[in-house]
Amino acid sequence: MSGTKGVILIGGPSKGTRMRPLTLDTPKPLLPIAGKPMIWHPISALSLVPGLKEIIIIGFYEDSLMLDFLKSVKREFSGLSITYLREYRSLGTAGGLYHFRDTISANMSNFFVINADICCSFPLADMIQAHERHRGVGTMFGVTVPKETATRYGSIVHDPATAQVLHYVEKPESWISSLINGGIYLFDKTFFDEVKVAMQEKQKRVAEDPLGEQDDILRLEQDVIVPLAAARKMFVFESEDQFWLQIKSAGSAVSASALYLKQFAKTNPSLLTAPTKPQSPNEPTIIAPVYIDPSAVVDCSAKIGPNVSLGPHVHVGPGVRIKDSIVMEGVTLERHACVLNSIIGNYCKIGPWARIDGALESGLEGKNEFSVTILATEVSVAREVCIRSCIVLPNKTLGTSANNQVLL
Repeated sequence: MSGTKGVILIGGPSKGTRMRPLTLDTPKPLLPIAGKPMIWHPISALSLVPGLKEIIIIGFYEDSLMLDFLKSVKREFSGLSITYLREYRSLGTAGGLYHFRDTISANMSNFFVINADICCSFPLADMIQAHERHRGVGTMFGVTVPKETATRYGSIVHDPATAQVLHYVEKPESWISSLINGGIYLFDKTFFDEVKVAMQEKQKRVAEDPLGEQDDILRLEQDVIVPLAAARKMFVFESEDQFWLQIKSAGSAVSASALYLKQFAKTNPSLLTAPTKPQSPNEPTIIAPVYIDPSAVVDCSAKIGPNVSLGPHVHVGPGVRIKDSIVMEGVTLERHACVLNSIIGNYCKIGPWARIDGALESGLEGKNEFSVTILATEVSVAREVCIRSCIVLPNKTLGTSANNQVLL
């Protein structure tokens, strides 16, 4: 019986450079966001789509890097078939889909394509209903962003009455529209016929211009969506009251974590640690929303939250304060340490009375934004040292304070 499938695109090790140094030893799609690997969130959303039984992950990371995660997620979502298909090299977002077209199209009438680095409320069931109304080749998720930031994304010009996409430009030089491509698509089977045409067109261009573009990477947005929009075969789905964020930097990872934690409070509160009442004896102060891994140990005099996730085997000592931060596996925070607006990498050690935080800066539209401090794997911070708005590479021992530096 044909139905809906889910495909998640995760790229490979040449990507994720803006997330370094966190991605030096952890694949970007497995970085923890709100206590769960980044790729877990679209998998969880796809698992709720009625009739969807199969999810395919496509990328070019080594199979061994994905093995433990796949075992874990298959146990958690036991009703789903979840497989990882590895590209032999980077084929591009459309090239990878076309390469595995036989697997994707088997027993399928339509399929979602989701970029792994999207933080979103994932209104997938609503997208299916919208797609069934127009029955074009594809429907993309549209997000309205401020005019000042719109040129960073793919811009959509559409007919509001029919939702038909009239024009699409990937990262235009000047403003075209504040409605942008949210990186979530729903395609019919005929999509692969369109990709084949796009591939033939690209090969023709390469043959006609031997001094021009020579790579055979086929990109979903530029090489497929653009001609589909021109042929009036694409539609856009807009949804109000939905959150959306692209996770392209460490700072956006902290923001994405906060968004997902807030969503968990409404949709999956069992994932969160319950807030404590004021001055509760014998338990830490928890200011919601907070995720604490069951294996973490938190002293009863610590204060955690809001917007904090603590990974496995984290040890939080007496008087520690953590807010708006991601603390990864095996981290030790000694007494009265303070972590604000930061990402603390695996197996770091923060000494007594040390302070790790980000600085308040003026961002777009005059809004204040935090520059996040990142400590990579196995960084040690000495007693009473303050690290503010810094990026710290792995295996460093920091004995003096630093501000707004990259510490090699």
